[in-house]
Amino acid sequence: MTEPAHLRESLPLDATPLDSTAQLLLRISDQLGSQLSHVTLNGTRRRMPPTERPTLVAVAHGSRDPRALRTVTELLDRVRELRPGLDVRLGHIELNEPLLPGTLAALHSERHTDGARAVLVPLLLSRGYHVKHDLPQAAAAVPGADIRIAAPLGPHPLLVEALCSRLAEAGWRPEDGTSRSTGVVLAAAGSRDPDSASDTRRTAELLSERLGGVPVVPAYASAARPTVPAALRALAARGRHRIAVASYFAFPGLFATRSAAAGPWIAAAPLGAHPALARLLLQRYDEALSAAHATQRRELAPA
Repeated sequence: MTEPAHLRESLPLDATPLDSTAQLLLRISDQLGSQLSHVTLNGTRRRMPPTERPTLVAVAHGSRDPRALRTVTELLDRVRELRPGLDVRLGHIELNEPLLPGTLAALHSERHTDGARAVLVPLLLSRGYHVKHDLPQAAAAVPGADIRIAAPLGPHPLLVEALCSRLAEAGWRPEDGTSRSTGVVLAAAGSRDPDSASDTRRTAELLSERLGGVPVVPAYASAARPTVPAALRALAARGRHRIAVASYFAFPGLFATRSAAAGPWIAAAPLGAHPALARLLLQRYDEALSAAHATQRRELAPA
């Protein structure tokens, strides 16, 4: 006896009773049409619906300061508000749960039929060991997964927007940008990787331009020079006695607290859950997906 039509339609192709070659051709046409519905008239792929997008895994460093986890949670809530339906998860490099390997393992187990698909977005402000080594190792440890790694957050104008906003909250005024007595120390975590220092210097240049040419000196809480106190002394030697500390830290922690305490005038809060940071996080996610699609197109192009 022939199965009812509504049951036949729910079965996979290889399990559906086929009465004729015409039915087989019809089913193939339906499936082909479904695939073509994802392609625009000019040949580009349509934007994936939320359920098909790779998971965004935000990768934070981790901190013993309890404020850090609360702040990163608030930031990711902002990201979810900006991109409803996108699966957004958190993984830490160290010190806090969930750790990144655990986040990826859980995601992979949920996608056991086709493997995990994710983009790791480092909540780090420059290139360095974590971006170049820790994240690729974590991605490679998940067999059969499709895991992309986005660029770090900085340098980028959206970070400068957040830095200026935090300085304004601390007491910086537009007229301070025209004073010959003001200066800014951009306090960062520091790294032995020269690319990290290069990224931080570029952010200092962008911030100086945004503040109307006020000198901005990058300084570091560890692993690099100058230190924050040394940068403060260098600016004072140039006659800059009203020196603000711009906190180039994603979240609260020991380094941010120490750097702020060294400031002789005003000290900004870390970037935290600033709306510009949430927008930047999604931009890095989208950039990683666009790069992946471009690579796939080149691989599929005829020789």
